[in-house]
Amino acid sequence: MALKLSVRNVEAGYGAVRALHGVSLELSQGETVVLLGTNGNGKSTLMKCLMGMVRPTRGEITLDIDGRSLDLARMQTEEIVSLGMAMVPEGRRLFPKLTVEENLQLGAFRPLARGELAKNLDFCYDNFSVLKDRRRQLAGSLSGGQQQMLAIARALMSAPRILLVDEPSVGLSPLLVHHTVSMIQQLKEGFDLTVLMAEQNFQQAIRIADRGYIIVHGEIVFEGRTADELWNNEMVRSLYLGA
Repeated sequence: MALKLSVRNVEAGYGAVRALHGVSLELSQGETVVLLGTNGNGKSTLMKCLMGMVRPTRGEITLDIDGRSLDLARMQTEEIVSLGMAMVPEGRRLFPKLTVEENLQLGAFRPLARGELAKNLDFCYDNFSVLKDRRRQLAGSLSGGQQQMLAIARALMSAPRILLVDEPSVGLSPLLVHHTVSMIQQLKEGFDLTVLMAEQNFQQAIRIADRGYIIVHGEIVFEGRTADELWNNEMVRSLYLGA
């Protein structure tokens, strides 16, 4: 059934520091939506709010799924994961002293995924053959690109319906960024995922976006209803393309 994630007038921060100022956005089933902004503008804070890791001080976060309307702002992270949401965090956040396979197994936290752990593990190895070759290797000894693959595969181990990807380009070469973004699109199309990607690399993000938002100083300053609207917006061209 159709799903929809709605963020309305969300404010959030850390102590006395407010990072989000009345943020509103929507994500509907089957979309790839990008949240564009440079470092320090609130992208990661919003992602953490969606996953229950940071509590909004104001506003609403609602997930309509399978005929239910749920208030994510009042739920714990593990409950949100169990609904079918997963996040690939900025900086990957792997367990460096555990093996590739142990990291993947830890991704199967969702009760639905626990019963299909072997199936999901085979799926990840089929789609990320380098991880299969290195399944006994410590995660901390992988290259940056391999670690990003592992972080994405670990999120997929929970069999999500919504995938949040936070800054996949961080620490990667331009070639690896291109490969990683393409891989996210392939996985989205092949397995009917709904994707929200926070990214500062405009030219890579726009390749796979259906539409998107620009966030500056914790506020949504532009909503592009199509990828073309994003590409042709004067603010976008000034901030990201040097035009």
